[in-house]
Amino acid sequence: MDIDRAGLAAFLRRRRELLQPEDVGLPRGRRRRTSGLRREEVAELCHMSADYYARIERGRGPQPSESMIASMAQGLHLSLDERDHLFRLAGHAPPVRGTGTVSEHISPGLLRVLDRLGDTPAEVVTELGETLRQTPLGIALTGDTTRCTGPARSIGYRWFTDPATRELYAPAEHAFLSRMFASGLREVATLRGPGSRAAEYAELLLARSDEFRVLWEKHEVGVRPHHVKRFVHPEVGALELNCQILLDPEQSHRLVVYTAVPGGESHERLRLLAVIGPQALR
Repeated sequence: MDIDRAGLAAFLRRRRELLQPEDVGLPRGRRRRTSGLRREEVAELCHMSADYYARIERGRGPQPSESMIASMAQGLHLSLDERDHLFRLAGHAPPVRGTGTVSEHISPGLLRVLDRLGDTPAEVVTELGETLRQTPLGIALTGDTTRCTGPARSIGYRWFTDPATRELYAPAEHAFLSRMFASGLREVATLRGPGSRAAEYAELLLARSDEFRVLWEKHEVGVRPHHVKRFVHPEVGALELNCQILLDPEQSHRLVVYTAVPGGESHERLRLLAVIGPQALR
């Protein structure tokens, strides 16, 4: 497939002009003259330089890679159909869709909800517990888990292979969480079948973790998360947070939101964490 530079530039420009700052969780400001978002704002949302994005929107520069196009599609809050159109304009085949595939493209609706949770710990995760997006307070609570690569992107994989992962959770919860992660991986591996990423993670963990191997042999399924999660944060101490989950069935994504009972000790500590910010766990 050949890149359609003019079509790509026009589509990006139109999508940018249709987006308003409040659509993506940005302040509007009093002196805004631009119709829609500025190029610099879109570039930041897409995790790329403003100069690179501007060249693409002007029909110049190199052909964007598939990963760059995926970042643009996510930053511009495109639907799956719009994302696929963007891939074709850029000269790439769209990601495969259908039963058994796992998409990492977050739906615009779920993104809009996340963008409005700036003062709340929240994250969007895949069915394997791979973090796709976090709020700033979510990063302050658990660290920036979007930076993990390979199998370590999955919290279930990290749980059995990286002892530091467990330090954020109350010791009394460890045995239950081990069961929950093993149970969840078994369910997804069965759903997605041999050759899936879930099956691959299971094979890797069977080779690396004695604890996982014992739990896997029990064939336990249906172990669901508790409504209250108990964290042990290195800066603010113990936190008891209610956990609400919003499911996007089309993408198998989950929006996980953590809240504290107003007036309680955890609520005050969460407010303190908001002041400390994301640098606490860097």
